[in-house]
Amino acid sequence: MVNCPACQKPVYFAERKTSLGKDWHSFCLKCAHCKKTLNPGAHAEHEGKPYCNTPCYGALFGPGGYGRGGTQSFKYDQHAK
Repeated sequence: MVNCPACQKPVYFAERKTSLGKDWHSFCLKCAHCKKTLNPGAHAEHEGKPYCNTPCYGALFGPGGYGRGGTQSFKYDQHAK
């Protein structure tokens, strides 16, 4: 049996979500920044960690912040927790 990469507990077949080449509990597959629950295949990945596409991934790893100005511009301080 495979362990969940987030909580290290066994993942049973009926409760597993496969994403990033690993099996997760559905409630453990969350954005590494904002902790929003994610769906397999509907999120981004950076250094093996899942991120929601909007706004976290674009703001943290996009060119100068997601939206690059205007009302949809997001920029997170990468060193803040």
